[in-house]
Amino acid sequence: MRKYELIAPCHFGLESVLKREIIDLGYEPSNVTDGRVSFLGDEEAVARANIGLRTAERVLIKVGSFKATTYDELFEATKALPWEDYIPKDAKFNVVKAASIKSKLFSPSDIQSIMKKAMVERLKSVYNISWFEETGDTYSIRVTLLKDEVTVGLDTTGVSLHKRGYRKLVSKAPIAENLAAALLDLTPWKGDRILVDPFCGSGTFPIEAAMKACHMAPGLNRDFSSMDMENIVTPKVWKDAFDEAREEVDLNIETDIQGYDLDKNMVDVARANAKLAGVDKFIHFQQRDVKDLSHPKKYGFIITNPPYGERLEEKEALYALYSTLGERFKALDDWSMFIITSYEGVEDAMKKKADKNRKIYNGMLKTYFYSYMGKKPGAK
Repeated sequence: MRKYELIAPCHFGLESVLKREIIDLGYEPSNVTDGRVSFLGDEEAVARANIGLRTAERVLIKVGSFKATTYDELFEATKALPWEDYIPKDAKFNVVKAASIKSKLFSPSDIQSIMKKAMVERLKSVYNISWFEETGDTYSIRVTLLKDEVTVGLDTTGVSLHKRGYRKLVSKAPIAENLAAALLDLTPWKGDRILVDPFCGSGTFPIEAAMKACHMAPGLNRDFSSMDMENIVTPKVWKDAFDEAREEVDLNIETDIQGYDLDKNMVDVARANAKLAGVDKFIHFQQRDVKDLSHPKKYGFIITNPPYGERLEEKEALYALYSTLGERFKALDDWSMFIITSYEGVEDAMKKKADKNRKIYNGMLKTYFYSYMGKKPGAK
């Protein structure tokens, strides 16, 4: 099988989590930089990574990289890439995304336009045609410029990997599915331990936890753009990868996952999403105020994404909200708690310093992941 250098982008600050996932999938990371992890793999790796990676945003095949500080350099270097190895004669193709960071070339639309022209010129000479009908399957190119270094990738995913297909209904400020999965991986939680989300919203944390507990691959119930790129990944490879993922699923596990929300409508939404994901039998959703948070057992986990307070009147209520959460956590015997929020008064409101505080970018929003570690079962 043909070997590719694959690039998996992720949330800034979570590269180590994605790296571990790639290793667990059976591949060796070749490079880890801000917001992405690269690894070598064949067409089977393309399919397995798209279906199985919980924390990545997409999977790109690296077409090439080069330095460019002028549009002439960008055109010539793009034209020199072996596009015929990836794009068939009848394909629809475009540069769908260009991102520029600390580079002399900074206009996304100009970068996209010039690169498309360069691709056309290359393919015209290779295929010996003057006009592309573009009646075939779609091939999307994504490019990143970082300090004038241009990295060009063929997108094998299409709709971002955080779109698992189960979240048809969302809350006002939902957490992305791949971010929730990554944060779960930053905790010691395992499927046989209690997990409670007291601000569950549309149910993302409990659903991702249940999928992880029963070894259900996140991409099991969706399509990917490279399923139409038969010159890149054949239908048999996709079938085998989906079959492998289905065989891994274990629906006979026992787990204790609970999601609470003050809004009854959101509880209904969470239940509906969990059913779509196929994990509704593993999660107990309930309408409950955070002041009523309690559990009779020891050594559980709170993992949650509380309100951030985007409006002024909401911000003023945050201190009381986090104070209440702190009081209820204190009453839970030997529990651990993990909170992602952009609110910077968490430790003051909870009257307890976190054991660890990790900065994570949720899109462009700077957030903090506070870790309060409880005792391990059996610890004295």
